[in-house]
Amino acid sequence: MLNKFYAVLIVVLFSFIWVACAGAPDDSNGNLPGKGGTNIGLQGAGATFPFPLYSKWISEYNKINPNIKIDYQSIGSGGGIKQITEQTVDFGASDAPMTEDQLKALKKPLFHIPTVLGAVVVCYNLPSVTGELKLTPEVLTAIFLGEVKKWNDPKVAEINPDLKLPDKEITVVHRSDGSGTTAVFVDYLSKVSKTWAEKVGKGTSVNWPVGLGGKGNEGVTGQVKQVEGSIGYTELVYALQNKISFASIKNKSGKFVLPSADNVTAAAAGTVGQLPDDMRVSITDAEGDTAYPISSYTYLLVYQDMSGKVKAESLAKFLKWATTDGQKIAKDLNYAPLPEEVIKKVTEKINSLKANGEALSL
Repeated sequence: MLNKFYAVLIVVLFSFIWVACAGAPDDSNGNLPGKGGTNIGLQGAGATFPFPLYSKWISEYNKINPNIKIDYQSIGSGGGIKQITEQTVDFGASDAPMTEDQLKALKKPLFHIPTVLGAVVVCYNLPSVTGELKLTPEVLTAIFLGEVKKWNDPKVAEINPDLKLPDKEITVVHRSDGSGTTAVFVDYLSKVSKTWAEKVGKGTSVNWPVGLGGKGNEGVTGQVKQVEGSIGYTELVYALQNKISFASIKNKSGKFVLPSADNVTAAAAGTVGQLPDDMRVSITDAEGDTAYPISSYTYLLVYQDMSGKVKAESLAKFLKWATTDGQKIAKDLNYAPLPEEVIKKVTEKINSLKANGEALSL
């Protein structure tokens, strides 16, 4: 009798185990059961430069595709490159294109997908100064090298005769983390200053001659906002959101230009025809009377051949939406939409994405 009881108990237990296993979700393709359909979770990380826009895109896309859950962590371009290299995220994000050495470290090839254009602005905190602060490439470089130490330095005063500049020390604020915003800024400084190119150079992280560090665009804008007499660099949206003043910069044509979506588009216009197949390009110090000189594309980093067809197709469809319908949102948030020629090239890249060696159904 006792043996019969144990036999029945064993059958019941195995039945529960079988049902549990049979009912477990198959997430090999990124599938998770969800109400009203299959929920797909996508994880991304990287650049803080486009974070305000990406947040808006994710929110709007979720309204029309409620089963697609996208989580984007704003950790800086250096972090985005690191995580996509380690394959701990579905996509990375960087304002700076990956270097040849970084590409060699990948276990499999990826695409640089331009998503939008933006401006890195030179922001400052001078409450007593009203009017437009103008900076030339030479003076801007001298400030970040620590050679121009006061706001009323003759070199600053000469190009701002209408402003009453204070006898106050300049506090430089820069990024403390690996940053695409930094890469864009120092790429520009390296183009306009041989001294900067030789002493400091370019990259997502550099050895700053002077200054305080802030993490993320949020950290830099926070420092500049708090420290009177400070100067830093950040993405245009962050400066506008925090109501921080920013300078006009003398461009390659000799014109002082304030950052705006239209002036960033003007910077990209001259390079569209020369956009390389891998999309990695610098548009700082561009030609054109209205071109804002510290402009850049920002990129999503996506493996050309992904694991899991459902997840890969979900990501590809989001990319298509972001680079078409999503562009209409960009200008409202002070980013410059991609030129039509670039969108065509981007669409070709997205259409060639694969999962497990097979073409996607898009």
